[in-house]
Amino acid sequence: MERRQYIEKAKRIVIKIGSQLLEKDNDIDTEFISDLARQISLLKDKEIIIVSSGAVLAGVKKLKLSSRPKNITEKQAVASVGQAYLMQIYDKFFSEYNLIIGQVLLTIEGLRERKRYLYAKETLNKLLEFNVVPIINENDAIAVEEIVFGDNDFLAAHVSLLTDANLLIILSTAGGLYTDDPSNPDAKLIEEIKADVDQALNFAKSSKSKFGSGGMRSKLEAAKIATQHSIPVIIAPKKKDIIVDILSGNKIGTFIHPHKAKKVSSKKSWLELLSYPKGKLIVDAGAEKALKAGKSLLPSGIKEVEGIFNQKDVVAIANEEGNIIGKGIVNLGYKEIKKIKGLKTEKAKEILGKDVEEVIHADNIVIF
Repeated sequence: MERRQYIEKAKRIVIKIGSQLLEKDNDIDTEFISDLARQISLLKDKEIIIVSSGAVLAGVKKLKLSSRPKNITEKQAVASVGQAYLMQIYDKFFSEYNLIIGQVLLTIEGLRERKRYLYAKETLNKLLEFNVVPIINENDAIAVEEIVFGDNDFLAAHVSLLTDANLLIILSTAGGLYTDDPSNPDAKLIEEIKADVDQALNFAKSSKSKFGSGGMRSKLEAAKIATQHSIPVIIAPKKKDIIVDILSGNKIGTFIHPHKAKKVSSKKSWLELLSYPKGKLIVDAGAEKALKAGKSLLPSGIKEVEGIFNQKDVVAIANEEGNIIGKGIVNLGYKEIKKIKGLKTEKAKEILGKDVEEVIHADNIVIF
């Protein structure tokens, strides 16, 4: 499909706003937030989800600090103050256009748990059903360095997958991907990327602003996650009417085409990107071939069982050479699988005293 077709089909849209975009004259850019609210109020047939950075920036402004906090404890404390202040600002300006906002704080640790992932998904769907604009941020007040998404670009990509979005818009001070630093007069905007995003990373530079943690490289890495799961991405500039202009089909910024035409289920996206294996199943060559062909994993194809896990836990799947080839959600616990590994289905049923069709169903498997 062409760029315009993807945009016309987009009903559920995630908009990522970084700290740099929220800062103006050493304070929060309330004009930008007000203009964003005005635009969203015009998009009656769209479902808009905002992933907003800025908790630390807002906390710094509220506490009248001279710079971003240096350590994790200070960051958490400042973010706690800033999150409330930032939501107050969003609520004030969105209310002027009769828009209701809902705050959602996420951590990668929480989304790794399937149950909490599904609760987050259901909550966001319900907010959209209530015509609420969800405003999502990482829970900086409790997150620590080991479990943070690393940058809200990545959070935006995961939220796009979580909510089955049709489009991810990442607003950027650069306004798109250029062949060189945008300050170079010879630099040219790359309007579209149709090939693998990896090829475009050569043009990107990683950078950090006073209050932000990302850069063009992190935006492209996030775009890679989204586009590999069938969600198109636009990296666009901060300017008046930007969202309306994009959704009107105007060629703005850099449009990154989905890498896969077929939509990947949110369950498989979660399984591939966020789930944490609690054990490992080593499969034989025949099972490996069947799995790569989209088949389920049967008891007969399992050679070894490693780790302690229960029914419905995630496990890694490895081949006989020890290479991890995928992940899956098991229908049986480790003790039961050990009893039936290598056996035909009928024999497995006999030993366990219950029906055993597959150890992992094809719908619950991702192969890398």
